Amino acid sequence: MKLSHELIEKNIGLLIVLVIAVVSVGGLVEIVPLYFQKSTTEPVAGLRPYTALQQTGRDIYIREGCYGCHSQMVRPFRAETERYGHYSVAGEFVYDRPFQWGSKRTGPDLARVGGRYTDEWHRIHLINPRDVVPESNMPGYPFLATARADNGTIVRKLEALRALGHPYTDEEIAQAPQELAGKSELDALIAYLQSLGTSVSGVK
Repeated sequence: MKLSHELIEKNIGLLIVLVIAVVSVGGLVEIVPLYFQKSTTEPVAGLRPYTALQQTGRDIYIREGCYGCHSQMVRPFRAETERYGHYSVAGEFVYDRPFQWGSKRTGPDLARVGGRYTDEWHRIHLINPRDVVPESNMPGYPFLATARADNGTIVRKLEALRALGHPYTDEEIAQAPQELAGKSELDALIAYLQSLGTSVSGVK
């Protein structure tokens, strides 16, 4: 059977198979080489995996859907870098699973928010955003201040991340519950936010 444009268009099953094949090959050609480029697989200088408290905060950030409004990707355009700082590079996010890049910005980009504000500013902002940003349409998260950060899974979580290649030591994993002792989910989320973008000084 000779493949022709007309035959492919009239045979929906064949069209679907061919589209899937073409998209798969195209995707592989774009994605596979990235696994062999050091700039995308090796951490930037000074990058460390998240501490137990920061990792817990990151999980809360994802759970509450913060990524739906806040990108963590600074794009390599002049307007972006003037506003947010150095553009994002893959080496900053080697220990992010999954990374929080994106272009949706109902709220400001958070890729470089670490150290820009005090912990107390973040605490007030997360409890009632309009206390510090009157025009904000972000909801408040006061319940995070009373929820315990340690839900008993941090050791297993860090062990799983180590199996995926994160360089946690036995000592760091053993001390994780102690690091979370007495901390609230709000403390954890602030610790995570304060870590964002702090490794960018190592970008070459």
